[in-house]
Amino acid sequence: MSTPVRADEPERRRLTKAGRKTRERIVETAAELMFHRGAGGTSIPDIQAAAGVSASQIYHYFGDKQGLVLAVIDHQTDAKITRQRPLLDSLDSIEALREWCDIAGDRQDAMGCEGGCEIGSLASELADSDQSARAGLVAAFDRWEDPIRSGLARMQARGELSGSADVAALATALLAAIQGGMLLSQVRRSSTAYRQAVSAVIDHIESHLVR
Repeated sequence: MSTPVRADEPERRRLTKAGRKTRERIVETAAELMFHRGAGGTSIPDIQAAAGVSASQIYHYFGDKQGLVLAVIDHQTDAKITRQRPLLDSLDSIEALREWCDIAGDRQDAMGCEGGCEIGSLASELADSDQSARAGLVAAFDRWEDPIRSGLARMQARGELSGSADVAALATALLAAIQGGMLLSQVRRSSTAYRQAVSAVIDHIESHLVR
């Protein structure tokens, strides 16, 4: 599975060690605030105060608030994918898919089903109002969906999954079930909806197994 190059990677490489640490502190602080307050409810002064930096530092590293929002999307995507490895790299069996989804459900339970998905929450807020953010979120969901599709493709290549199965469509369906299930679980404060949604899609994937 290839790893897309982040748009801000060349800039990050040019920074000094101290500069990278400052930039990372700003992004981490902004991500935490935006997760709890939303991007619209988080101001540059809020981030300044929480991160202990000046407005000029924020504008130096990100240009404007929109640039910071894009960096937050990248940060949240990196964090989610890193947290879910090595499971993401091994989604090539029904058992692995169920384990991966169960762990996410357990994490929701541990959080009291509050907060929702870090990426999904940003998508709900920004997809219709900020086209640059929407493009970043498309890339974020693609990065999350890619290991699902890759795992199913490996199952198909081994002859375990029917050759007629639409791997791309199944991967999208599972990601959609994850997102929709997380939203309902957040509203209902119960992981039941999430678990039912992902289980139904995995059952459907299992129906394509070669017996």
